[in-house]
Amino acid sequence: MKLPIDTTGMMFMCATGPEPVLDFETKAPKADENGEPLYGVQVVTISEAGAEVINVKTPGQPRVKGGQAVSVHGLVATPWSMGDRAGVAFRASKIEAAAKAGESRA
Repeated sequence: MKLPIDTTGMMFMCATGPEPVLDFETKAPKADENGEPLYGVQVVTISEAGAEVINVKTPGQPRVKGGQAVSVHGLVATPWSMGDRAGVAFRASKIEAAAKAGESRA
């Protein structure tokens, strides 16, 4: 089950640059259902509830770097469990540099 996340009122900062997502066994780069390579980005989420670092996977290599304010589009959380382990995986349709004050995104 994919759970969409309302990012209204949240700020995001890129903690690390994008890294290719690799298959655990083969170490080959993973791709999404359209064949687009997947990248993982550690993102600091900041909201009224506090801050948290999450790893977000996204198709295509985002042009972002550590310490940069970013916009995260289409963020969803997917709970998972495997044996006695469980967690939440995060995925976004797009991660891009945030627009600066007075600048608009086309």
